[in-house]
Amino acid sequence: MKQVNASVISSKETMPGVYLTWLDSPEIVTAAQPGQYVMVRCGSHTLRRPLSIHQVAGDNGKARFALLYAILGEGTRWLAQRKAGEKVDLLGPLGNGFTVKPASRDLLLLAGGIGIAPLCFLAQQAVSNGKSVKLLLGAATAKQLYPKRLLPRDIEVITATDDGTAGKKGFITDCLADSVIWADQVFACGPTPMYQSLAACKPTRPVQISLEMRMGCGIGTCYGCTVRTRDGLKQVCTDGPIFDLESVVWDKLALAGV
Repeated sequence: MKQVNASVISSKETMPGVYLTWLDSPEIVTAAQPGQYVMVRCGSHTLRRPLSIHQVAGDNGKARFALLYAILGEGTRWLAQRKAGEKVDLLGPLGNGFTVKPASRDLLLLAGGIGIAPLCFLAQQAVSNGKSVKLLLGAATAKQLYPKRLLPRDIEVITATDDGTAGKKGFITDCLADSVIWADQVFACGPTPMYQSLAACKPTRPVQISLEMRMGCGIGTCYGCTVRTRDGLKQVCTDGPIFDLESVVWDKLALAGV
């Protein structure tokens, strides 16, 4: 973990209320693993915001990485308004990343809405390592689907929307049964109800998830992101954010962190 002043390269709205911000930071790029995150100081706001590392790239002598986030308050609004050349104070990379077994060849990724944030980096790295990737990408409506042009090449994408305006009508978890047998491993990121639905389905393959919780510090000192697991209380910031789906006690999730 390092404290870094990263230079903004660009910040653009990719879906309604969702921004993609690229930052120049060799320190983050060289150390980052898919599933990790950074804590962003947003102007004068006291608490940093945890944001997944979305993509990495290196060209024209720059080592860049991207953050994908929805504007949920004044902090993320501040970040979205940064201009090229401005500095952003970061801590990272933080947390544990996804674990891809060396023998795994076929990876199934399941993204609900903004849950594509950590999975894009995973897909990017997996493709570069010669693995096959299938992405199940869901959103409430077509306008909220992550643009396919921003995804890594050479991955298969299956979409679903709640209202049927793009892809299959229904939840993205409805597409799981047709693809899970193909996969060696499954990785998912989305809202808590999606995880609860996945857990109820009892997938035939183990599923690693990126669990998003409110964080105060990002380094394990405030205990604000504590969750209950089969192995006891864990902190999302340091023990996660990646967990095995079956390890989380989903019916106790709302009671954790006290």
